Amino acid sequence: MHWLDNLGERVSRRLAHRSSRRGFLNGLGKVMVASAAILPVLPVARAGNTPKLTGLDPNEIPEEEFNSCDYWRHCAVDGFLCSCCGGTASSCPPGTTASPISWVGTCHNPYDGKDYLISYNDCCGKTACNRCGCNTQTRERPGYEFFLHNDVNWCMANDNSTFHCTTSVLVGLAKN
Repeated sequence: MHWLDNLGERVSRRLAHRSSRRGFLNGLGKVMVASAAILPVLPVARAGNTPKLTGLDPNEIPEEEFNSCDYWRHCAVDGFLCSCCGGTASSCPPGTTASPISWVGTCHNPYDGKDYLISYNDCCGKTACNRCGCNTQTRERPGYEFFLHNDVNWCMANDNSTFHCTTSVLVGLAKN
């Protein structure tokens, strides 16, 4: 290995005799300016710049996922999803009225890892929609805890107590 050390020393000394620090810095500056002019022209993968889905806005979620019983906001819904019945996640379809009473679930959003309060409001006044029927019972309480149970006809407070569908209204973050 002694011969490799001698070769390295000879090459280093020759390079030091032929060049200066200023010349090296001058060349380095030219390379940096040239690369700054060329790099913006190169193709860039911008997939990493897309924002992470939060799952809070229904417009961010594909319709198939949003209308699925497995969607995180539907963790305690019992009924037909109004988004499949002519309404939206937070509004009743035309010809129906929201029940003034509802039940609340705490659902975990896998997109941001937080828990949210979701108010489930039944829309009343028409016959059952019979589309996108869900009966998820995450954190459901027994029937004797009336206000925490989702198997109740919440339309009983309306003039027309016929159940049509259920909305999943985001109330806010759940406080631990």
